[in-house]
Amino acid sequence: MKLTILGSGSAGNASYVETDETRLLVDAGFSGRQIRQRLATLGRVPENLTAILITHEHSDHISGLAALAEKARLPVYCNRATMEEIKRTLGVNLDFRLFVAGGGFEVGDISVETFSIPHDAQDPVGFVLRTNGSSIGFATDLGHVTKLVLERIRRTNALVLESNHDVKMLQDCPHRPWSLKQRILSRHGHLSNEAAADCIAEIMSDELRHLYLGHLSRDCNKPELAQRVMSKRLATLGATHVQLNVTSQGVPSPTLVL
Repeated sequence: MKLTILGSGSAGNASYVETDETRLLVDAGFSGRQIRQRLATLGRVPENLTAILITHEHSDHISGLAALAEKARLPVYCNRATMEEIKRTLGVNLDFRLFVAGGGFEVGDISVETFSIPHDAQDPVGFVLRTNGSSIGFATDLGHVTKLVLERIRRTNALVLESNHDVKMLQDCPHRPWSLKQRILSRHGHLSNEAAADCIAEIMSDELRHLYLGHLSRDCNKPELAQRVMSKRLATLGATHVQLNVTSQGVPSPTLVL
């Protein structure tokens, strides 16, 4: 199984997962043109995707969905509440394949597990993708880490985890109203760097080999700060076996082969 984070941050999120049989896009939060360009750096095109998986309906996760799914005639996997909100906001009726949050399904040779996350969307979910003994977890856009989330992402081999903001930078940010700051800091908002580090301390195992910090805020975080907080925690845990990566909004990450 191969993983490439095409981009992750406050203004757009999309990841590409590939096996010998299956090619999945997890979220489509850039324009269709941008996603096409980023896939092209891998020698891939949207028309050869097997399906698109959607975590929730916020624009930084679906802005390119209609353009991609309509033109390439791709099935879109999401739950019913997310589908209804996508239809309302984008005004499209795509080839939706519905799942119930907490359930699982198969796409080609990939087994997809879904789990509910606490975020201010209709029915947001995270994913764990499994094939041939390898697993990748996606847990971004969550205000706090529930026991359910910990249970589902525990023992994944690679994990994309939100590390959205530095609390002090957010509190001091002059560009954001207090109401928005309260939303981000709430239990249905976004994880701080420290909260992400606390999560990793809870789930650390020998199986976790690759950790990606995702969805960094442009205004209220810095890649080097997120990396420093997590690196310090990994050192405290003695987790020298974990390779840490900080994702970028602007460029795809190097492809990981599991």
